[in-house]
Amino acid sequence: MSDNWTSRRIRKALGVKKCNGSWDAAVEELTMDQVISIAKDKSSDLTGCDVRAMAREVIGTCQSMRVCVDGMRPKKVIQAMDAGDYDGKFN
Repeated sequence: MSDNWTSRRIRKALGVKKCNGSWDAAVEELTMDQVISIAKDKSSDLTGCDVRAMAREVIGTCQSMRVCVDGMRPKKVIQAMDAGDYDGKFN
């Protein structure tokens, strides 16, 4: 089975075969460093113009999969990125 899909790479980073289907049952969590690593690995397949934009795409997939990033739901992480909280990771 190919690791080409972003969701497969997320599951591989988490070490699980399947993620929970609801936020109430969600226990999976990635770090921003793992998100950035997945984004860099998938750079040829993602449409973002830089690592920050590609990381946002990976975080969008995390939203669909009910996977938290750094202890926050993905939408909150995107807001934190917009506020500059993760600038140090991308500069």
